[in-house]
Amino acid sequence: MNHNLILLLQEKLATTESERYLIIYVIVVLVVVVAMVILFFVVFQKRKNKLLLEKFEQQRKFDEALVETQQEIQDETLKHIGRELHDNVGQLLALANMQLNAVVRKVDDSLKSKAENAANTLKDSLTEVRALSKSLNSDVIYNMGFDKTVVNEVERINKSGRLQANITIEGDKVQFENKKDEIILFRILQEFFSNTIKYAEAEQLSVKLKYTDDSLIITAEDNGNGFVLEDVEKGSGLINMEKRVELINTTFKLSSEPKKGTSLRLEYPLKR
Repeated sequence: MNHNLILLLQEKLATTESERYLIIYVIVVLVVVVAMVILFFVVFQKRKNKLLLEKFEQQRKFDEALVETQQEIQDETLKHIGRELHDNVGQLLALANMQLNAVVRKVDDSLKSKAENAANTLKDSLTEVRALSKSLNSDVIYNMGFDKTVVNEVERINKSGRLQANITIEGDKVQFENKKDEIILFRILQEFFSNTIKYAEAEQLSVKLKYTDDSLIITAEDNGNGFVLEDVEKGSGLINMEKRVELINTTFKLSSEPKKGTSLRLEYPLKR
């Protein structure tokens, strides 16, 4: 009797041991499967993220290349216009000015003052055309340098008589590592000046260039009508400014309030 009981106990223990091994085996299989699923998910996510980053980087490079191409095309167009103004229109105005001065010396005294006024107006037009040709031609900007180009543009605005502009320069000038950045910065300022003259109905325009050890801080502000930024659709001018600052890693801030004018702030890193 005892012997049979012992056998039954042994069989039950053996069965329990087998079930235990089976449970352990099942658990191990489940752990391996779960681990493989997690590993597959992690690898899949990494691959997905990598593809998204590559796509984003390709899109970013494409956008930069597109903006750079547009910038080059625009610069070439402006350069061509600047040369045409200087070489053709400028020469025609200079010739007309010489002929008009010759007429002034021979007209009657009754017409002399009117002829002189016409000659002076023509002379001012010639000066304006030459100044405009300089601001459009990037080769001239390279030779003049950023500061002198901005000063030339401010003087041109003053001579136009549309508003009173002034400029101040602080700090020791630092040479740009990339000369093309000078053109881009100047075109951004030119866009702001153009919008001020066309739409702001401003009487004054102030420009400040401040050189620090690490950056060039440019501020420009007018006392015109101003506007609510959120209510204004982004036109080509504002989009051009934003795209250009992205090319040169520059901080860009445009602020405006109705009846309080508009201001622009650019911070360009001189050391990268």
